[in-house]
Amino acid sequence: MDIAVSLPQNGYTVTVRRGVLGEAGKLLDLDRRVLVVTDDGVPPQYAQTVARQCKAPTVVTLPQGETTKSLPYYAKLLHALLENHFTRTDCVVAVGGGVVGDVAGFVAATYMRGCKFVQIPTSLLAMVDSSVGGKTAIDLAAGKNLAGAFWQPSVVIADVGCLATLTPEQFADGCGEVVKHAVIADPELFDELEKTPLTLELLNQDVARVALIIARNIDIKRAVVVADERETNQRKLLNFGHSAGHAVEACEHFELGHGNCVSIGMGIITRAAVLHGICDAELPGRIEELCARHGLKTRCELSADAIFAEALHDKKRAGDNIDLVIPHGIGRCSIDRTPLSTFHDLIAEGLGQKGDASAC
Repeated sequence: MDIAVSLPQNGYTVTVRRGVLGEAGKLLDLDRRVLVVTDDGVPPQYAQTVARQCKAPTVVTLPQGETTKSLPYYAKLLHALLENHFTRTDCVVAVGGGVVGDVAGFVAATYMRGCKFVQIPTSLLAMVDSSVGGKTAIDLAAGKNLAGAFWQPSVVIADVGCLATLTPEQFADGCGEVVKHAVIADPELFDELEKTPLTLELLNQDVARVALIIARNIDIKRAVVVADERETNQRKLLNFGHSAGHAVEACEHFELGHGNCVSIGMGIITRAAVLHGICDAELPGRIEELCARHGLKTRCELSADAIFAEALHDKKRAGDNIDLVIPHGIGRCSIDRTPLSTFHDLIAEGLGQKGDASAC
């Protein structure tokens, strides 16, 4: 199935289908120099399948893990483009998960002030979230995604068959963004996931159903991105659970997956929202239970001070305030500009480390 991301400029199509990786040459213009970027955690046959369809491929395999989203590997890819005489008319193709897409996309956005970029996500998290929307970045010592650019891909190819090679833990980690999408925008999807969780077992039993769930998530993100490409307003809804979640990731030295950290972040904010009468008392339990049924962590042993210290680097911060996504119900969330001191209190309340609720 094809999903059109209809932006005023640089619109593109997301193709979701099993086996579509082998048809990349039909969907992409590969009759030029192509830098295929992957990592050593991705089955090598995926990048090889793409490279075989290219006229002049260069394949670079990076180490797996969040530390690859760093200045040294960003520079390594830039030098690979220079050494192989790439021009602005050539192309960078990311084959892998969110880390590969983020760093390869930032390289494409900045090499000679921008060249073509293609996303071929092979993880669930990348398919439903990071491959769509044009956010590219690397991490700095101070925090996650602090150097980056909005650079839309020209095509996104999501081969659902690639998910079969994920571990149960990798697949589960992608479900954090699926639950998030359901909470912010799709009560029916939330109900469906409560009845039938998205798992590797479901993939093996009914790949067409999994493809539809992935496409549904992509469509949720598509609608938000089309309405607010540069994250000035509505797109911030996609950050539900992320301000605390990214901080948890940093506190855990990026050893805990992004989806698990988002799950923890959603729980923190939702439990705090209950204390302020913003949402019904049963909402945190519903979200936590759904996350747990998808194999996600929902709690952490970190202190509010530690999480808050890392959250000070969050990109949603505006001076002494931060834009938080606050849940009111399934499918109903708001973006609230919140003083940093209040954010600290909310984290503490969500962790159960503060007795009384202060002004929210």
